Amino acid sequence: MTSHPDHRAGHDAHEHGGHAHGISVNADRRCLVGALSLLVAYMVGEVVVAVLSGSLALLSDAGHMLSDAGAIAVALWAMRLAARPAVGIWTFGWKRAEILSALGNGVALLVIAALVALEAIRRLTVAEPEVRGGPVLVVALVGIVVNIAAAWLLARADRRSLNVEGAYRHILTDLYGFVGTAVAALVILLTGWTRADAVASLLVVALMLHAGWGLLVASGRVLLEVAPASTSLDDIRRHLLDVDHVLGVHDLHVWTVTSDLPSLSAHLVVADSCFNDGHAPQILDEVQSCLGGHFDVEHSTFQLEPRSHGAHEHAFH
Repeated sequence: MTSHPDHRAGHDAHEHGGHAHGISVNADRRCLVGALSLLVAYMVGEVVVAVLSGSLALLSDAGHMLSDAGAIAVALWAMRLAARPAVGIWTFGWKRAEILSALGNGVALLVIAALVALEAIRRLTVAEPEVRGGPVLVVALVGIVVNIAAAWLLARADRRSLNVEGAYRHILTDLYGFVGTAVAALVILLTGWTRADAVASLLVVALMLHAGWGLLVASGRVLLEVAPASTSLDDIRRHLLDVDHVLGVHDLHVWTVTSDLPSLSAHLVVADSCFNDGHAPQILDEVQSCLGGHFDVEHSTFQLEPRSHGAHEHAFH
């Protein structure tokens, strides 16, 4: 802590450059690359069978798998950007590239869902389409296996990252979609009702909308610097006020730089005597210890103010 004549003091919670994860970034990359390879290989075969069989459900699944592959590719690119160190004006580096990737994944899911929904509705309102249930069932069953393998790979990565979680949700939604497609193929084989294919597509659309909206909300909270959902500002303020000589807390801000990297800043009003007896550094240590013991805050900055300085504080910062 550095004391200044104007009674302002700042404290950075940690000196290291990044947040420690239980799983290494290289391990995350290997998981993503493995899942991407599986999806691309299978997607090519699925498109061929979808065209030959006339199945919209398979074609919609192929489109979703294309978005899955794109999501993983973008996630890998964002992961590479996020690993760049903070330089010059990029004081946080490129860490929020991962959040932008998650936002893009959410938008992609919503757009694809809208396109598939329009085609499914069209097929439900025109003459009953011709769909060959046998090839659709085989491809769907193989797709379930491929997506289980891809989901398993991504589940091994660090899903605390919204970037990885976005790619994982793509895969999981596709897995559910293949289950629906397999059921539709069975219905076609047993009853001949080919509109089951379009109905299955609408179920996939519902899953896409749910996953896409969830990603938009989660990434939007980070970009708008909303306090993490698990954070209670009242609890933080109460714990800070429990520290000896802390008389007030204002301008308290908590936000997320990127996934699993929360930050906090606040003004602490302390007794005037703390600036005369050299007690200010000890207060900073105590509030930092309080945060570390009760809240998962990676970076924090505090400004200490004597009570007599209150008249000089602006109402808003």
